[in-house]
Amino acid sequence: MSNNNLDSLSTIKSSTSNPDLDWSQVRETVSLLRLAAAQVDFSMRDGEKSVNALTDSFTSMAESMAALEAGTRQLFEQHDVDNDLRASVTEHCSAVAAKTTQAIIAFQFYDKLTQRLDHVVSSLSKLGNLVSDSNRLYSPREWQHLQEAICSKYTMAEERELFEAIMRGEDVQAVLDRMHTFTEHVSSSEDDIELF
Repeated sequence: MSNNNLDSLSTIKSSTSNPDLDWSQVRETVSLLRLAAAQVDFSMRDGEKSVNALTDSFTSMAESMAALEAGTRQLFEQHDVDNDLRASVTEHCSAVAAKTTQAIIAFQFYDKLTQRLDHVVSSLSKLGNLVSDSNRLYSPREWQHLQEAICSKYTMAEERELFEAIMRGEDVQAVLDRMHTFTEHVSSSEDDIELF
């Protein structure tokens, strides 16, 4: 993930512990936005290595299982092997291969998660830039441009739907419940590895 989203907010300093005539709630808001963006970015970087290692391991296991199953099938063809043993070995190989594939698919949640969190970091940064700019802060047009810029970054239909519902003023919890129900339904009906 790029640090570009955070760079533009890196020079704003909090003075809450020692307020003076120059103290500003806007500056404090921007500092907290910067903190939230930095925490999200740090968490994403922290998890990325582990998830990548797990994905690589399971992908390698799937390839090894396919080779093992092919080799076993070849041995069975060359030698007279009890049908029950043949069926048992084939069944276990297929079960391990299926579980490995399910694990690889399950790891894809992290790709979606990092995309969404990257969008959050970008949105917080853009919001902080707008709030800290007194020339733009009170302009409805600037807020509209901000909303358009945020929405244009969304690559998943669920993100756009969530954005539009919140901008229409729908109840946040109701929208989240609806989105959760929808994504559960979609994920339970998908059997293939999704690439995005």
